[in-house]
Amino acid sequence: MFWLAAAIVLWIVVALLAGPLLRNPRDDVEGGLVYHTLRLYVWLLHRPAVAGREHVPRTNAPGSMIVVANHASGVDPLLVQYVLPFEPRWMMAAHMRHPLGEGLWRWARIIFVSQRERDAAGVRDALRHLADGGVLGLFPEGGIERRKRTLRPFQPGIGMLIRRSNAPVLPIVIEDAPMASTAWASLAKPSRPRIRILPPVQYDRTTPPAEIAADLQARFEKWTGWAVEGKPDDAPEDDARAENGASAGVAV
Repeated sequence: MFWLAAAIVLWIVVALLAGPLLRNPRDDVEGGLVYHTLRLYVWLLHRPAVAGREHVPRTNAPGSMIVVANHASGVDPLLVQYVLPFEPRWMMAAHMRHPLGEGLWRWARIIFVSQRERDAAGVRDALRHLADGGVLGLFPEGGIERRKRTLRPFQPGIGMLIRRSNAPVLPIVIEDAPMASTAWASLAKPSRPRIRILPPVQYDRTTPPAEIAADLQARFEKWTGWAVEGKPDDAPEDDARAENGASAGVAV
């Protein structure tokens, strides 16, 4: 009788936990464990103040969309995921692909791009993902901001991805995220960030990529009131080069 009672209790516990765990972007238990663990981590260590939730589609399958955020900390992807019920596939610079994180990169389905070589494979993967109705996550500055409350120039490749996919852009402004000597170190540093989700932006297909990137940067400058410092990591010489995917320029 004891083992029967224990089995019944265990079954009830599993049944109670399965529902919440399955409410996650991937609709499976493994994805639920990761999703809810990361949300708990963000809530415990960072307690972000969030504004603009009404602009986020309340579904785990919103259709083709590009989530764009400024980049001040290694914790930024987790802060963005904290406010979304769906999962963006992030684009990441190939030179940050550390071998020890290979299992994580594969599980998170990171799309790697090279900012220093003529590598269009990552761009093709990103466009294919958007064409299939997926969500893409981009940090258009191409790297982490050097100084607090500043922006880096947006990479021209962001305009090419937006124009060719014709996907709406969901802008997210992150302020006061933990800054540290390395992206990984910021994960252990408590903070009280503010996250603002702005209304989606839809660009016309006829707008040149460079103009789209410039307009998006101007919007972030207006929303934050921050100055732009530095130079793009790899700015294409013209729109034609951007169209060929010479540099997506959208990396964490």
